[in-house]
Amino acid sequence: MSGAARAVERVARLSYGKLVARLAARTGSLAEAEDALGDALTKALETWPETGVPDHPEAWLTITARRRAIDRARKGALPATYEQELTRMAQERAEIAPPATDPRLPLMFICAHPAIDETLRAPLMLQAVLGLDARRMASVFLMSPGTLGQRLTRVKAKIESARITFELPDGRDFADRLADVLNAIYGAYVVGYNGIPAGDRKAASLAEEAIWLASLVAHGFPREGEANGLFALMLFAEARRPARIDRATGTLVPLEEQDTNLWDRAVLSDAEKALRNAAGNSSLGRFQLEASIQAVHAARHRSGTTNWSELRLLYAGLVGFSPTVGARTGEAAVLIETDGPDAALSALDAIPEAARRSYQPWWATRAHALARLGQNGEARDAFDRAIGLSDDPAARIYLADRKARLLQS
Repeated sequence: MSGAARAVERVARLSYGKLVARLAARTGSLAEAEDALGDALTKALETWPETGVPDHPEAWLTITARRRAIDRARKGALPATYEQELTRMAQERAEIAPPATDPRLPLMFICAHPAIDETLRAPLMLQAVLGLDARRMASVFLMSPGTLGQRLTRVKAKIESARITFELPDGRDFADRLADVLNAIYGAYVVGYNGIPAGDRKAASLAEEAIWLASLVAHGFPREGEANGLFALMLFAEARRPARIDRATGTLVPLEEQDTNLWDRAVLSDAEKALRNAAGNSSLGRFQLEASIQAVHAARHRSGTTNWSELRLLYAGLVGFSPTVGARTGEAAVLIETDGPDAALSALDAIPEAARRSYQPWWATRAHALARLGQNGEARDAFDRAIGLSDDPAARIYLADRKARLLQS
């Protein structure tokens, strides 16, 4: 790859979302902005090897993309639109003053607009901000490339037809949309993280991109506790990832059994810093509590022990704040250590059957609690159910090993 081609790749990688956001804010069309930028990147690949990389690659791409958008308007749109765009271009010929707010942030809020199907917010965000195509994302979002591409195209048309503005919302709308942005980012991260043990390279890349999006939001809104809480939560998980799988056997290593020497200290430090930033704000939410739980686990690398009592308090707070099946199952897992397996089983049985029926961690936690009580027959049945529901090969190996130990006892 030539130096010019590497320069095009680099600016596309680092600035794609920023450039799309600027263009979309001008044209009012996400699809047109992406098309125009795509043309500009192609033009750069043709031109830069001959002329050299410009001093300001982003500005070059922006101007070229706007010209391309104007060409399209001149061919197909009203003359007035073309004239208005020429006037704007003339006014901004000197190009680009640093924006007060990163332009990618409003773009992310567009992707999480309530008019957009919730299942499409994360892939739309990854495509609009990072330039990921449908073929790369399809497998991790469990859709065919064609289906995902068609749905994203329809969503972009909907944004344009509904005249959704490319601006940050304010007031209550901001708070609601920020929550949707964070949920979409976390959804993308979970999909990627869960696909990593299965050897899905796209999943690993998706997890990394999701962390980058979280950092963008956390740094863009430093006073938002939940944004920093989510960033901290994802960093804690990433820091422990090297210890999650036993390389010799391929089996999952439970958090409390992981070798803390394998945890990434630098990432842990970043996670703790993000959590401190979150704690500096008066608001409290689900992501801050989940990050706090992870911080207690992470503290084992200093103390050598896990503070189960503190975890019990934090889980009680999380369940009170967000009583999801995941939070309640996590609380039950902690109760095994603090109050005993009987208390854990009572907590598990209190979760509605419809919510727990196909939830793999519920069955795994139940199996462990039953095994602690010596109820091996029921424990084996629960292990079988957990193994059957697991998509993670490492988790299946681990659960099968635990079941085998019961058979030998």
